[in-house]
Amino acid sequence: MSATERAIASTEAHSAHNYHPLPVVVATADGAWMTDVEGRRFLDMLAGYSALNFGHGNRRLIDAAKAQLERVTLTSRAFHHDRFADFCTQLAELCGMEMVLPMNTGAEAVETAVKTARKWGYKVKGVPPGQAKIVVAANNFHGRTTTIVSFSTDPEARADFGPYTPGFEIVPYGDLTALQAACSANTVAVLLEPIQGEAGVLVPPAGYLAGVRELTRERNVLFIADEIQSGLGRTGRTFACEHEGVVPDMYVLGKALGGGVVPVSAVVSSSEVLGVYQPGEHGSTFGGNPLACAVALEVVAMLRTGEFQQRASELGDHLHHELGLLVGGGAVDAVRGRGLWAGVDIAPSHGTGREISEKLMDRGVLVKDTHGSTIRIAPPLVISKEDLDWGLDQLRAVLAGG
Repeated sequence: MSATERAIASTEAHSAHNYHPLPVVVATADGAWMTDVEGRRFLDMLAGYSALNFGHGNRRLIDAAKAQLERVTLTSRAFHHDRFADFCTQLAELCGMEMVLPMNTGAEAVETAVKTARKWGYKVKGVPPGQAKIVVAANNFHGRTTTIVSFSTDPEARADFGPYTPGFEIVPYGDLTALQAACSANTVAVLLEPIQGEAGVLVPPAGYLAGVRELTRERNVLFIADEIQSGLGRTGRTFACEHEGVVPDMYVLGKALGGGVVPVSAVVSSSEVLGVYQPGEHGSTFGGNPLACAVALEVVAMLRTGEFQQRASELGDHLHHELGLLVGGGAVDAVRGRGLWAGVDIAPSHGTGREISEKLMDRGVLVKDTHGSTIRIAPPLVISKEDLDWGLDQLRAVLAGG
């Protein structure tokens, strides 16, 4: 039995089967490349679902983490620490907002956004107690807590986890008419992904986000943009909302905010919205801890240069041009996305998304499937054009049956 087989057998025996990973066991990684326990190298074309926008082992992020590890890693929010104010100030500035509420995981940040919107609705908008409603989009993916799966339309995420949390209305993604009809006097927020990642990197129709912004402003409803996957450089802008010149009332951030080093998430908004909280009403022991702040501060500093956004834009144009050439040849039905982020719909005649992912793995490229027929491509923003082209060559070979 190989080292890979032993590791996977032990995993299957002792961990819950809540994931179906590809049969590769990574041991080390650097930049856009990973090496498994057998010494085989793989080009990472997934980047931890955008958590690794800056690549594996990014020197600036690792150095920031190491320096902070030697000082203090956790105080809890029972006390102040010397990295917290800078983190909140600089992240707020990057977002063009005023206040930050830090958490750890993306799901925690979405839960925080939901609680914030409801509290704002009761304290500021004047919605009757217990009547707040939040409008969401079909095919969304915002996390896996019991409240979040309550407004999911994905049977795998939702089934057998009821009873479900009320207070949400689901409308078709990209449909402004349906959204307008769903917004009532008791609606406190519209919660959307500017690009739906788990659904297959679905980009909404042109003008949709701008229409959502106009509608929510007219109805005195908060526009919450879940930019956990789409934000922080992935699409060629700091935030995907920027492609339509839109600034929401609230950003929900995670994944890349921790640089692939530590889990860091945050809700970023105005003082009017986040000012509804009083001590003891919401929090997290690890939220905004010194280690998380040190790493996230470096992430913010890196994004402030614009280098990574520009790289994602330029390489993204190249990626989408090359992928677009595959459409119509019988192997690829459609390609969607923005920046260094793409969903590729594989023609059923050429296999499932899982089968294509496994064949790519055999050729040294790691991607992941979603919804049966789609593979997602989201390499680290530090990937070289040569490595990106090599990865695309492997995809062409797989689709050609090579």
